[in-house]
Amino acid sequence: MSVDHVLFPNRFKALAEVYAVGRPTYPRLLAQRVAELLDLDGTQDVLDLGTGPGFPALDFEPFARAVTGIDPEPEMLRVARRSAERASVHINFVLGSSHDLSPAFGRFRLVTIGRAFHWMDRARTLQILDSLIEPGGGVALFSESYPPVAANAWHDAFERTVDSYATHDPARERLAAHKDHEAILQQSAFAHLERIAVLEPRRTTLNHMVDRALSFAKAWQGRAGSRRDDLAADVHAVLAPYAIDGAIDEVLEGTALIARRPAEI
Repeated sequence: MSVDHVLFPNRFKALAEVYAVGRPTYPRLLAQRVAELLDLDGTQDVLDLGTGPGFPALDFEPFARAVTGIDPEPEMLRVARRSAERASVHINFVLGSSHDLSPAFGRFRLVTIGRAFHWMDRARTLQILDSLIEPGGGVALFSESYPPVAANAWHDAFERTVDSYATHDPARERLAAHKDHEAILQQSAFAHLERIAVLEPRRTTLNHMVDRALSFAKAWQGRAGSRRDDLAADVHAVLAPYAIDGAIDEVLEGTALIARRPAEI
């Protein structure tokens, strides 16, 4: 099982539905840029490790022969399968984690990891992936951020509100300590790093922003009481000054940190 499920069992079980609708998807152009860099031409396979609701798996389906998504939470896989069905695409979703990786999974041109690498034994995972990723392939870590532009003036207030619910989250220290992905990658076989970013303006309803706040496990783990009612009211209150007709503008920066073997560049 993943580190997450050993130390913090069922952390994401109740969040699958709200995670799928609340967390922002990555800009589709980001997947296209990564596919171009790694010469994905529809004849190679992609693995989405820690797939959750399947965001990268769905994004890379047009560029791959086959996509496999693996996650240790059955509820996340249920939601991911539903999303694939609605998109009329076939993705092989498998119950498991980074600890279950083996040659039985096959060979991959690309392994994507979005919002999950910090939960893994990162050095061990990269060592295993070295035997699964074909020559010329690589690992891509996906993340999102909100650049300091006028449209994102709401973001600090939103973050403070969610963090106020996370004071006693048992995973708080771990989450704060596992952000040095570049250092871990540079100590692995995949030591050549490149970063691609795509900025995408969006308009998001306040109700979806509430779902986004509720999708953070730290809010549910860190404070007793009715998070759904209390957090929803707090998010509405802090975002109301930024809303027009029940929605806010935002600019999301989707980033892919691509790691490849230096000798293959």
